[in-house]
This record gives sequence, structure tokens and C-alpha cells, in this order.
Amino acid sequence: MSGMRKGEESLNETSSFLESIGLPAKDVYELPTSNKSFDDNAQYRIEVPTVNSIETCKTIFEEATRLNITVNRIDETLGTFRHTKQELMEYVKVCKNYGAELNLSVGPRAIYDVSATRLSEQGKMIAYRLRGQDQIIRAIEDIKRGIDIGCRGFIIYDEGLLWVLNEMRKGNKLPPNIKFKNSAHNGHGNPASFKLLEKIGANSINPVRDLSLPMIAALRASVNVPLDLHVDNPIQSGGFIRTYEVPEIIRIASPVYLKTGNSMLTKHGQITGKEDAVNMMKQVCIVDEIIKEYYPEAIQSKNGGLNMCIPE
Repeated sequence: MSGMRKGEESLNETSSFLESIGLPAKDVYELPTSNKSFDDNAQYRIEVPTVNSIETCKTIFEEATRLNITVNRIDETLGTFRHTKQELMEYVKVCKNYGAELNLSVGPRAIYDVSATRLSEQGKMIAYRLRGQDQIIRAIEDIKRGIDIGCRGFIIYDEGLLWVLNEMRKGNKLPPNIKFKNSAHNGHGNPASFKLLEKIGANSINPVRDLSLPMIAALRASVNVPLDLHVDNPIQSGGFIRTYEVPEIIRIASPVYLKTGNSMLTKHGQITGKEDAVNMMKQVCIVDEIIKEYYPEAIQSKNGGLNMCIPE
């Protein structure tokens, strides 16, 4: 019994210390309603990832208009250096016309590198992170390429790169209104990691895709930046379709980007076309219907916070 009491005391001490440094004592099973929101007081925004061609981008917004649905943000995930400058300029133009945020992704990453390690089972742990200082430099140049054509939102796959980019932003080496989204491919899923990512410059953070609601509530308790949460995703990363959980996710995780549509795709990072866009928007429509039926008072942003990511 004394051993049990000692263990309980130790657990309490650990939990108390975590609370003293701004972290929750445990996963938040009470699922409290978040009192945080976007700058426009909205609770959620709709985000469509894997928009990897300008044809897909245009069709997403054409379908959104037809279905009377607001898509607040899209993510290009193939890599900025996989597109011509003209294509990138088209992305910016289309998103600006529809009042949506645009995230371009850093092109240099482990899966495009000459590494043999990434091909091994253990090498999968590298994810999309960068190998060597030259790749850090190339990644920064890819960011600059996106900046030059008017983009101000970027998906980051490496924590060290995030820190460097934030230092550049603070030092006026990058535009002050540039925003960095930390990718789910970094594999983060706990409050301590999220606290660190927020401190080193993440403006929104995407956790791994299989977190329970109490785990998500603990993330919200630890940071102020928006959470980017997959409510469905391809078989390649689990195939989860959490449509009926969306109202609760909004309530406990606000401000939250709801990432939806990719359950209609084969895998992350694939090249997408018009048919993919139509299919993804069908899933977005289902999510929109569920929100309006089960949480009609939830507030969505009317646009993507245009000034955050795309300059006038």
C-alpha cells in the first residue's frame, strides 16, 4: 500500500509541475468548451489539403460557389519547387479572388532527397525533415520563391527550419505577415511539443491524425494558436473519417481549421486533378451539413483571413 501511495504522490508531483509550466495535468477528459477564437471571433475554418494542381485549385472554389460553402484555406503539398512560377502565381490569384488563405509547402524534404535511409523501415522516422545544412538553405530559398509571387502562408516539415524562419521573420529578413503552419508529417501529438512549436514560431499546428477528443482538448489547453485537425484522411495515413465528431471538435478546439476532403484521395502529396477536386468537395459538403445540423450556432469565418497569407 505504501508503494501505491508513493506512486500516487509521484504522479501528483509530476502533474503539478506540468501545470506550473503552462501544460495540462493530463488529457482533458472533461472536454470543456474552448473560449478562444480567430481574430474575427469565428470558431472554425474549412481547410482543403492536397490541392496539388492549379486545375484542382480552381475547381475547388467553383464547386464551393456552386454548393454555397465557404472554403477558407487550401494547402498545396507537392512542394513549391514542383511548380512553375506561372502556376504559383495562378494559385495566388485564384485564392485571392475567392478570399481564401493559401499555404504553399516547402519543396526540399527527405522524400525528394538522395537519402537511402528514407527507404528503410527505420528511415520512415525522418518523415519530411531535412538532411544537412544545404537543404536548410534550399528550403529557405523555396520559401523566398513563394514570397516573390505573393504567397504569405507556408507549410513547414522540419522543426529546425521553423525556428530559423521565425528568427528571419523577427529580424525582418522575411515579411512580418508571413505565417507558418507546422505539418502533421512532423509527427507531433502532445501538449509539450505544441508548446515548443508555438514558442519557435508556428502560427498553426497540425497534430497526428488519430488523437482522441481528450487529447485534442489537452492540446487546446496548452497553446493559443489555431489547431489544424484532420476530420478525414486517406487510407495511407489511417483512413479516419470523423464526420460526426466535427461539432465536438469545433467546440473544444476552437480556433480550429477543419481539414477535410482527403478521404477521397489515395494518398497524401499526390498530384490531383479536376475529378479529385469534385470528390473532395463532396466530402466538404457532408462535413458542412453535419455542422449545420448538430452545431448550427458554430461560427465559421466568412473568408480565410486574407491579409494573413496573401497581400493586396
